Amino acid sequence: MTGASDKARFYLEQSVPELQELERKKIFTKAEITSIAKKRSDFEHKLNARGSQPSDYARYAEYEMNLESLRRKRARRLGVKATEHAGQRRIFFVLDRATKKFHGDLALWMQYIEYARKQKAHKKLNQAFRSVLRLHPTRPELWIYAAKYALEVEGDMMEARSYMQRGLRFCKRSKDLWVEYAKLEMIYIAKIVGRRRILGLDENRTQTPQADMADNPDADIVKLPKITAEDINPDLAQDDSVDQAALQNLNSTPALSGAIPIAVFDAAMKQFPADDLLGERFFDMIVGFEGVPSSKKIAEHIVDTLSASMPTNPLVASCYIWQPVAGVRATSPDFPRGLGVALDRLDSSAQRIYPRFALLRRTIDRLMSFLGVQELDPDIRKVLLVTLKSTLGQLQMELEHKTGENGDEVAEVIEKLRSNGLHHFVESKMAWALRIWGKNTRLLTLQGTGAILAQDGDANK
Repeated sequence: MTGASDKARFYLEQSVPELQELERKKIFTKAEITSIAKKRSDFEHKLNARGSQPSDYARYAEYEMNLESLRRKRARRLGVKATEHAGQRRIFFVLDRATKKFHGDLALWMQYIEYARKQKAHKKLNQAFRSVLRLHPTRPELWIYAAKYALEVEGDMMEARSYMQRGLRFCKRSKDLWVEYAKLEMIYIAKIVGRRRILGLDENRTQTPQADMADNPDADIVKLPKITAEDINPDLAQDDSVDQAALQNLNSTPALSGAIPIAVFDAAMKQFPADDLLGERFFDMIVGFEGVPSSKKIAEHIVDTLSASMPTNPLVASCYIWQPVAGVRATSPDFPRGLGVALDRLDSSAQRIYPRFALLRRTIDRLMSFLGVQELDPDIRKVLLVTLKSTLGQLQMELEHKTGENGDEVAEVIEKLRSNGLHHFVESKMAWALRIWGKNTRLLTLQGTGAILAQDGDANK
């Protein structure tokens, strides 16, 4: 006990100059300084005694974080300059001791990492990543976190890939890691595409002003020729064909063509052959990257691969149906054409896929996601609503004959319809569901919630 007390006293003595400075600059009062010293003494004695727990370190670090936040606010308000790094250094000191003593506690490591990230202490953060990954190499969430940080904060795609590839050596059976690796590559592609659009590198540079006028002979405005740096200084002129060739080569690189996400998907499916849920996760992830040119190519590859091994699987059929609108914004001019193809595929697939329940559920979810777009064309909205009504009718028939159905599935559908504001569908489906599963708790709760919402609506009229 004496050794623990001596160690606690030693650590407390190190903070005396800092407390004296805070009192001298009137950031804290004498009574507050006494309270801070007592609180630190309690924490230090608890940490240095036998039987200390990870939660003791976590609370101590949290206390110091709150104290540092208060110190900064008061110093800013008083216009006083105080030692900026003393508080941060003390917090890291507590967290360093915590992770050394309880290196198996991931919560402490995450507290350390989150604080270092918030403080933009990149050196400390990289040290923490190296340590925690060395100690816990089989935790896929840590590899994912480190890779995302490398790309999103540091902008280092090579480092991000390195984290993912090293993680897969230890966690090759982690489906999350495979999907997140492909997602990371898609984020990188989206960033490059976005930058190229800002710089105008994705435009057709061979098009001339005369060609623009030929496309619109009735234009009322005469376009003037554009003056470029080459027109003023001919020495700057370059062969445009070379630039065009360079841009074409850039488009065909694996980084932009989608070859890397495709390779990740193929490797994942070798690890998990005939895994329809994993294939669907890859497809849904790719669909989320709207406006990325390679999304369509990647989605086609996913659908072709899944269809070859599982042609009658309802989840694969769902991916096949919606592949024509993969990566296409619902407000894009290309969307109506793709939607038409998708609806044709829906009609044909619904007749050959059995059981149809999973296919119908995913169709309803996809239709509701499109209907949630605010700027959606009114005519397209009408088509989607008609399709949704038909699909709900088919789902109703499936549920009535589904063995073991207790009403939870339809309750989940009704919840989604209500959350998307499709109340005219909710009323009819609720009445039908209560006739069959009148004792289902979720349905009764939804009915009560609906009555309350209706009363509130009437009161606001």
